[in-house]
Amino acid sequence: MQLSRKASITGISELPPQKDGRGLRTLDLLAQAARLAIEDAGLLKSDIDGLLVTPPSEDTAFMWPAQVAEYLQIFPASLNMVELGGASAAGCVNRAALLVAAGICRHCLCLSGGVWGTRVFNDREGKSAVMSGAELEYELPYGPMGFNSGYALAARRHMHEYGTTPEQLAKIAVDQRRSALLNPLALFNQSALTVEEVLASPLIVDPIHLLEIVRPCSGAAAVVVSRAETALDAPCPPVAILGMGEACTHDSIVYAPSLTATPIALSAKRAFAMAGVKPGDMDLVSLYDCYTITVLLTLEEAGFCPRGEGGRFVASTDLSFQGALPCNTHGGQLSCGQPSYAGGMSHVIEAVRQLRGQAGKRQVERRRLAFVNGNGGVLSTQSSLVLGGD
Repeated sequence: MQLSRKASITGISELPPQKDGRGLRTLDLLAQAARLAIEDAGLLKSDIDGLLVTPPSEDTAFMWPAQVAEYLQIFPASLNMVELGGASAAGCVNRAALLVAAGICRHCLCLSGGVWGTRVFNDREGKSAVMSGAELEYELPYGPMGFNSGYALAARRHMHEYGTTPEQLAKIAVDQRRSALLNPLALFNQSALTVEEVLASPLIVDPIHLLEIVRPCSGAAAVVVSRAETALDAPCPPVAILGMGEACTHDSIVYAPSLTATPIALSAKRAFAMAGVKPGDMDLVSLYDCYTITVLLTLEEAGFCPRGEGGRFVASTDLSFQGALPCNTHGGQLSCGQPSYAGGMSHVIEAVRQLRGQAGKRQVERRRLAFVNGNGGVLSTQSSLVLGGD
């Protein structure tokens, strides 16, 4: 299927990430984000006829799309929940584009967010809430596993196979912090980082340091995807969804065919093919960055540099908003924060801001095409987008 500019992003919103939920629940946060995105698209709540949501963080997921629709008092012609881990937000946008391109909806609201704490990473009960039954039964009894351990396996294997160094990985966090300093929404925008500071931060799971890991927090984000002919009336420049792709090769990293060859290669290839463009055509990239190794592997697997060359590529390339390949110009989740599933949506929203020319002091110079990637689990489910500005 070729989208041929049949679907565009017309509205966006992102609540400032907070270190705690401030007494709010997921529905409260989603309602705020929904209102702001609908207003940004120049629409009324009654114009929304599609709803896609990511799972809740603390409410029951039973009939969750209907719970959200009822709370918002919208009455969609199509609704669903998308659960692809960190790829869920990009996956919502993919599915919304298909719905509006098929004529099922005119304006589809994509919502993600929740109240999330560090227990997801740091204790057994927290890990249990985000692990499959197979992981709980066959992996957790033998060690910490979970996200930190899984990504540490990938990072250590990449170092072993290709000579990647801790300094190269740390530079990713440093470049993204440079951009975050100019993002008023970022949790960590108070001071710059150095490679030495990243490597001096506590070693969490060898070889991954604290400042190479996302900060779980609370918040919400929303995107409105509209049929192309209606997008022309939007108050902000519409951003066309030109290509999309998804892929999955495993659930748990234990069963991955490889620790360094990932399904990102397939999802990116499919998105670029649908859009009729190449990695070298991109003016900026917005890549899921739960860990620094995730960014490095995505750059390799999506074709921005050869496999195994990621370490040398990031060391020699300025990835900040001022650089040759602007990457995560909002600071990424490493510096902006990971508000539950809205962490993935922040990458979509930042790409839209840049393509609209609304990124303020961190605005990139060239803003025609952007590549966005969402990553779920430990390099498991992948959802890719190619977006185009005016």
